[in-house]
Amino acid sequence: MSPAPPPDLRRCVENALREDVGTRDLTAQLVPDEPSDASITCREEAVLCGRPYAEAVFRSLDSGVRLDWSAADGDRVPAGGLLCRLHGRARALLTGERSALNFLQTLSATATAASRYVEAVAGTGATILDTRKTLPGLRLAQKYAVRCGGARNHRLGLYDGILIKENHIAAAGSIRAAVEAARRLSSAAPVEVEVETLEELREALDARADIVMLDDFTLEAMREAVAMNRAHRSPAKLEASGGVDLTTVRTIAETGVDYISVGSITKHVRAIDLSMRFDG
Repeated sequence: MSPAPPPDLRRCVENALREDVGTRDLTAQLVPDEPSDASITCREEAVLCGRPYAEAVFRSLDSGVRLDWSAADGDRVPAGGLLCRLHGRARALLTGERSALNFLQTLSATATAASRYVEAVAGTGATILDTRKTLPGLRLAQKYAVRCGGARNHRLGLYDGILIKENHIAAAGSIRAAVEAARRLSSAAPVEVEVETLEELREALDARADIVMLDDFTLEAMREAVAMNRAHRSPAKLEASGGVDLTTVRTIAETGVDYISVGSITKHVRAIDLSMRFDG
């Protein structure tokens, strides 16, 4: 089952149509506004994502448009596969085409990238996480796509989790002081500490951090970190970060870390190749 679409979906669609259509679609006025049929196909293998966005685009322009999907968000579709059949007013279909495809191709790209990392670590026990390195204005949309690809969200933003980094530690005076201040600030938000050495890891564990991010650790250091964490009286979840790609992610997962964060699944997206064509 696909995850629930984000609460800001309508705003994203409205913004997309506003920037593309402006006052009106001049070119669409050239065609008779008659009932028409069209189809959207995928030219390469991908994990589909963005159905609710495409539907909202077309229904904003023609409330009577009908979309018959051949796949759900999160489904893998083959190259050349039919994604959707559309029936609606010709001008609305033409006006909504680019905005709908922009959502579909970008979010499917994110879901596809996430799924490749998830597949690469299958059976290791490690979970793939995204980051906040998202496209401006599409944070929740891309986070939705990550979930459709089988990975998990890290923080949605700065408001739902505490991540203590080098500058926070320097300002607070120590890792323990930073963690204690975080606990006073919020008893509910998870507290994560980014560390660069095994000594800093021990400090974070002694301070009872919930999660510890191992920043650019070597594989040997990761294995030592996992052993240290398991032997500690108050073990945390360990997250590996830095130097992660499809050629390294499984080896990283096999060190025993709990999470692997991958900024590229939202930052380095290459749009999936989609096409919309009218019948006849």
